[in-house]
Amino acid sequence: MTSDVLVPESLMRARWVLSDAPLDDIEKIARAHGVPEIIARLLCARGIGAQDVQGFLRPTLKDNFPDPFTMKGMDAMASDLAQAIEAKASFAIFGDFDVDGATSSAILYRFFKHLGFDLPVYIPDRVGEGYGPNIEALKTLRGQGVEILLMLDCGTTAFDVIRSGKEMGLKIVILDHHEAEEKLPEAWHIINPKRKDDTSGLTMLAACGVTFLSCVAVNSRLRERGYYAAQNLKEPDLKSFMDILALGTVCDMVPLTGPNRLFVRSGFATPESKLNTGIRALMNVAKIRTPITTYDAGFVLGPRINAGSRVHKADLGARLLSTDNPEEAKNIAWTLEDCNKLRKDMQAEMEREAIHRVESRNLQEAPLILVDKEGWHPGLSGLVAGNLKERYGRPACVVTYAESLSGLVEGRGSGRSVPGIHIAQAFIDARVAGLLEKGGGHAMAGGFTVLPEKLDALRTFLCEHISAQAASGEVNITTSIDGVLSARGVTVELVTLLQDFIGPFGQEHPEPVFALTDMKIQSADIVGEKHVRVMVSDPEGGPRVKAIAFRAVGTPLGELLLSRNTGPVHLAATLKINEWQGRQSAEAIIVDAAPSTRLQSARVRDAQRA
Repeated sequence: MTSDVLVPESLMRARWVLSDAPLDDIEKIARAHGVPEIIARLLCARGIGAQDVQGFLRPTLKDNFPDPFTMKGMDAMASDLAQAIEAKASFAIFGDFDVDGATSSAILYRFFKHLGFDLPVYIPDRVGEGYGPNIEALKTLRGQGVEILLMLDCGTTAFDVIRSGKEMGLKIVILDHHEAEEKLPEAWHIINPKRKDDTSGLTMLAACGVTFLSCVAVNSRLRERGYYAAQNLKEPDLKSFMDILALGTVCDMVPLTGPNRLFVRSGFATPESKLNTGIRALMNVAKIRTPITTYDAGFVLGPRINAGSRVHKADLGARLLSTDNPEEAKNIAWTLEDCNKLRKDMQAEMEREAIHRVESRNLQEAPLILVDKEGWHPGLSGLVAGNLKERYGRPACVVTYAESLSGLVEGRGSGRSVPGIHIAQAFIDARVAGLLEKGGGHAMAGGFTVLPEKLDALRTFLCEHISAQAASGEVNITTSIDGVLSARGVTVELVTLLQDFIGPFGQEHPEPVFALTDMKIQSADIVGEKHVRVMVSDPEGGPRVKAIAFRAVGTPLGELLLSRNTGPVHLAATLKINEWQGRQSAEAIIVDAAPSTRLQSARVRDAQRA
């Protein structure tokens, strides 16, 4: 496969690269699978081989479900938990406070509830207890008579806490997906596809995926041991958990490839009447309809589930997804809506202060942006870090301060990264170097705990680490362009094709990005204080296309779009369908732009535009 550099440098300092798949491969896929040429072209450009097309386009639970027992330790864990269930042991769940933790907790709670267990679910307070498991929580659970603690979406690097739990007499089972070191904690069982000795190839899973597969494995062992027959009990309907699994998978920003694509397509295809009671209640509050999209999950439902943990109500998300009582679900959903409104106001102020700190100190050119302030809310650091990353196009960390359970002030940090920079590895290495008390996560996002006196040394370490990663040549400084369009090519029919055949979209399987070349800006204005809306057309006129650049006000992108003297511009954009008063129209979501003089590829200039 060849590629052309369409734009050598955009306003976001990225190269736009247009892939060119072999025409024979495109025609072969189009004929064999009855798909339009543009879909076959996208499949080729994304490396989907002819033998994998059917499984990609229409994955099924029957043919494409992963084998849980390929994960290291799953066989022993499933057998031991099956025996413990038969023995009526005392279990409890300790789940992380984000959406992945909430969905993992709800899946496992529902599985055990069907077996006759009503497990306590402990979700740590984001502000008071911080990132990951803590000793005081384990003491509380042990004091309640818990024998087996199921730790979800955390624990892989919590060496001291796990050791203390073991000394208390707890048998700890870790179901996680965060980066692992060569050494593992002294837990009873650790199921994590990112263990160094795991060869399953399931590293794309979120913790909810690991939890779901663990339920499948334990269910299999219980069936083999005759548990259901002996208890005169039907097997649990594990398929009924798929909508929860899909929600957690999308919201944790894991790669939407392989099994994750199967989980999300299956889960979001659930009819509204069979949706999880809590999900349905939250959809009613948020005014969204079925079928759920990845946008709905990531930008509407997920933030609301997360909002409780950001304002001292950490367990609301898990409770919402665990209940079958419509009235209880409705009340929790409205409480989360209130929490989300409060979160938005707090975040806006915190973000303004963070941007001021970055620009007043000229930190935007550093390899990694790191800002801190006393009084900032720990529950919002990840959101603000994510927006700083988007604004400046480089990894960003936000550090807030809170008292630890021992009464000492500590920094609570959240980091968000860009493609090609593994931020969790930087945190792990910083912890090994003695600069962090805790630290971990995955490639694009992570968290850490730092003592205030070590913050300056940490900043230096992280900048050097990020610089070294970038210098290795592995950093992705390109924007992949999936096709070149004219304004006439932006149609509802095209967007529908993309959604039906190529979607759902997410990490490592992003929405197709198209170059709208030589667009003439017919009008431009600011909407919602932060966003820039434009109407564009081809240079010779013709139909106009509505386009919007989110959070572009005050950025070079926003300045270019709002400039009255600008000439034709190239826009890199994804496409969506907008519905208004029963009518549909196709719109462009602008992710980058470049002046028309920067179109480099002569072949692309002469190519036929859709």
